[in-house]
Amino acid sequence: MVDMMTLLKHHRKWLILGGVAIGLGIIGWLFIAYGPLAAAKVTTAKVRQDTLQPNVFGIGTVEARLSYAVGPTQAGRVLKVFADQGDEVAVGQILGEIDPVDLEQRLTALSAAVSRSESAVAAAEAQVRDLRSQNDLAQTTAARYRELYAKQAISRETLDTKHNAADAAQAKMDGGYASLLSAKDEVARAKADYLAVQEQQRNLRLVSPVKGIVVSRDAEPGATVVAGQAVFRLVDPQTIWVKTRIDQARFHGITVNQPARVVLRSQPQTALTGKVARLEVQADTVTEERFVNVVFEKPSGIFPLGELAEVTIELPPIADTLIVPTAAVKRSKKQDNVWLIDGGKLKLHPVTIGFQSLDGYTQITAGLQAGDEVVVFSSKTLSEGLKVRKEELP
Repeated sequence: MVDMMTLLKHHRKWLILGGVAIGLGIIGWLFIAYGPLAAAKVTTAKVRQDTLQPNVFGIGTVEARLSYAVGPTQAGRVLKVFADQGDEVAVGQILGEIDPVDLEQRLTALSAAVSRSESAVAAAEAQVRDLRSQNDLAQTTAARYRELYAKQAISRETLDTKHNAADAAQAKMDGGYASLLSAKDEVARAKADYLAVQEQQRNLRLVSPVKGIVVSRDAEPGATVVAGQAVFRLVDPQTIWVKTRIDQARFHGITVNQPARVVLRSQPQTALTGKVARLEVQADTVTEERFVNVVFEKPSGIFPLGELAEVTIELPPIADTLIVPTAAVKRSKKQDNVWLIDGGKLKLHPVTIGFQSLDGYTQITAGLQAGDEVVVFSSKTLSEGLKVRKEELP
């Protein structure tokens, strides 16, 4: 024991120096392996040839393609309402009425005006018959006096008198015909006024133009509305669809009738089947999105209008194509790139991408070959020529 203590005392200096050397070695190794000079740890994946099921995802709102605003054609006061929000209505069903005010009295007055004008026509026709009879007599008399004058049985003055009487009778008859035509025009005008007020009376009934559902009642009895103001709003439940916003960069490849899945916010656990019904021409220049209208395959009643929905459009599968994890694709300066490992160092490589799938893969149409190794994730910011330590995805 004494010899051991003595030995330690003699070699204490060297033991301390050895411990310090070992500690410095460990620190140096840690500095090189994990410090600033350490190679960056990255997760890699190999480019492989496989079948890609591309999908396009978008957010939309439930809307109706056909909606109707039912209201009066002239200002008035709401008298009665017969329907409310949520009611199913039939074509031609009366939804409400507008107060007619004095339309009934105006119809009575116009009906009397029609009768009065028709009586004036009857009087004008009787007058025309009388004037025609007088004219026929005057013309016959003038003809007979012309014959007598030819035989020199009467004077020229007498003949001229009869001619003047015949001309006067003809003029009176022409005037009678003009009065008759005027009276008939007055009948037509009075009837037109009557029918116009009658049409106004019919327009006071608010009638459903379609078989649909009332989504709102915007006025109550006693409220005053102006011409064209909606009292009821209706939709056709068979035209319910989801107006979906799709990123313009992902819009390519979408066509009408492609299958789609719709998940309503109120039913997050249920995926409803649908299909693309229309691609809208007008895009949103601010958000850089296009609109796609997706209809439900089996519409069941009416969905809450304005509700948010998640829409997934399924594009045709692409067989035997190169794919990489979407996380490996980096876009810089309007160019898609991937990080390749070349001799343990990074190299930024441009690629051309195609479709993408929602399970995290992207189609590569140019720039890579099957078996190439690309970086998917990294522990630090990557740069050209950076040394890396790779770890493949499982």
